[in-house]
Amino acid sequence: MSEPTGATRRRGPFQVGDQVQLTDPKGRHYTFTLQAGNQFHTHKGAFPHDELIGAPEGTVVRTTGNVPYLALRPLLPDYVLSMPRGAAVIYPKDAGQILAMADIFAGARVVEAGVGSGALSTYLLRAVGDTGLLASYERRQDFADIAKGNVERYFGGPHPAWKLTVGDLQDNLVEADVDRVILDMLAPWECLDVASKALVPGGLICCYVATTTQMSKTVEALRDHGTFTEPQAWETMVRTWHLEGLAVRPDHRMIGHTGFLLTSRRLADGVEPPLRRRRPAKGAYGEEYDNGAPEQSLQERAAARAAAKATGTDAPGAPDLG
Repeated sequence: MSEPTGATRRRGPFQVGDQVQLTDPKGRHYTFTLQAGNQFHTHKGAFPHDELIGAPEGTVVRTTGNVPYLALRPLLPDYVLSMPRGAAVIYPKDAGQILAMADIFAGARVVEAGVGSGALSTYLLRAVGDTGLLASYERRQDFADIAKGNVERYFGGPHPAWKLTVGDLQDNLVEADVDRVILDMLAPWECLDVASKALVPGGLICCYVATTTQMSKTVEALRDHGTFTEPQAWETMVRTWHLEGLAVRPDHRMIGHTGFLLTSRRLADGVEPPLRRRRPAKGAYGEEYDNGAPEQSLQERAAARAAAKATGTDAPGAPDLG
């Protein structure tokens, strides 16, 4: 049985072409690619790459200045935070949430829009495996080129499950019967129609947005669309701890807000969304909602919005999405 793509680069002795992460006595990291005959240089001296080629992970090497460095392969979170960037990368804490909460499984068919520097693409490819599909769409050619280089550098070459397309998702999406759609873009609400058509019943859409305005607009668009379940939204924060004998306390710095995640499931065709029983707080949707507007199902909200757009009037219970 053949190894999954990239697996041979994650275990065993160091080989030429492997990524190596050095850690100095102060905990600082340095990442480079092993090349026969090359040397690694620091202000504390140098050592030859050949000293690591064939050595096991966890080896300690010393520079000509007698400074020890611990050599390990970088974990994927280390790799994505140190790789070349075009766009900002999705932080490991958010990528982990996407893999878990969007239930990315081996063999899944996944569509991703907004590739950026390829960080999330790498996580998704490891999750879907060689038998799955990741169809990634990126508007900018320069970002796509950077992402392609980062992904192939990590896996040691092209990944058989990856299809990268340069262009808008709305104009270029050809995949059907997909299990998951991941949207990392400024206006994910613009892609709900194509996402809904591509997803299988029960499939999941996950949106990554940076601001509360984007989050609110995306949530209301999902509700009004009529083919999705009630959205869920959250953010995660990571706080490391200082550990020194009995001095155990939270670190002074933490990874706080990076973005919001939204998920919703695709309903079966022709199914009316269940009635939303929770009545919003006073003022949540403006005066027209507060003045006696009844509870509405998501489908009724969508119909009210469509009627409002057609007549140019406001519709009770269906806030303007711009």
